[in-house]
Amino acid sequence: MDSPRSERLVWDLDWNLLRTFVVIAEVKSITRAAERLNLKQPSVSNALRRLEDRVGRRLIERDATRFELTEVGRLLYEQSIEVFGTISQLPLLMRGVSDDVTGHVNIAMASHVVSPLFDRALSQFHSSYPRASLTITVAASTEVTKQVRERRASFGVCLVSQRDPALEYTMVYREFFGFFCGPHHRLYGRAGLTLADLRGEPSVSFQTDHISDALRPVALLRSEAKLDAEVVGVSSSLEEVRRMIVAGLGIGPLPLHVARRDVADGLLWWLPPYQAPPAIDIFLLVNPDNTLNRAEKALLSGLQALIAATPLEDRIYNG
Repeated sequence: MDSPRSERLVWDLDWNLLRTFVVIAEVKSITRAAERLNLKQPSVSNALRRLEDRVGRRLIERDATRFELTEVGRLLYEQSIEVFGTISQLPLLMRGVSDDVTGHVNIAMASHVVSPLFDRALSQFHSSYPRASLTITVAASTEVTKQVRERRASFGVCLVSQRDPALEYTMVYREFFGFFCGPHHRLYGRAGLTLADLRGEPSVSFQTDHISDALRPVALLRSEAKLDAEVVGVSSSLEEVRRMIVAGLGIGPLPLHVARRDVADGLLWWLPPYQAPPAIDIFLLVNPDNTLNRAEKALLSGLQALIAATPLEDRIYNG
């Protein structure tokens, strides 16, 4: 058999023809095969002829006194039995396969995303789909947006300064920023302070603390407080901004609900303004052109469902 014809056979072969041939070979009779298959004898004979045409070889030598498989016929029968044996195991094998969602989720996230709602989404996802895995990459909000746009992230959660028309945005929660100082700062522990007391103080902040960036309200308040124009230290990481504040490098902004525990533990001191602190919205970013696996779809839909089911007032973290 020539190679091109052999390759065509793999794709063109009718499995029903093989099944008929296996029965013919086992009962050694066209008539008995027709009875077993509940078919008419001409249909069985026609099936054998069509299979021989596809293979390009005779499969059975038969006359009034003889019914034997040819060498090719024996080979085809043996291989067919093996194939049908494998297929017969499929119901048993499929019963052992669960419908568990598997796959990997890549989440791009700004560092100052602290949300019980998001944590609940992760908890429910893992409880429902323990075989799925995920990676959370912390980056500046501009980088989060870039990763989602370029489909390197399943979705993103971050601050937004300018919306990308290629992405979809859903507000996850609203947080409020306040100024804080560490235990070694001269204003630590002092009550009755006003915004004027912060004038000329050195500061630390986030890289997005600019008039034209995501922390614009914080930048405006810093300007109003007339903090020292030279910022001592900056970072895209909330943990590192907090570290610099606690270490006494300067006054710095943090979300009120994030800093609350450190204030209670004496690591941070809340500074003015105490009324109308700047509000920042945190968004879920999705690229509608991204093809998601089952795990990505499950986590994203779970998070979106939680957001939709939670009233806005319960997604405002005022600390």
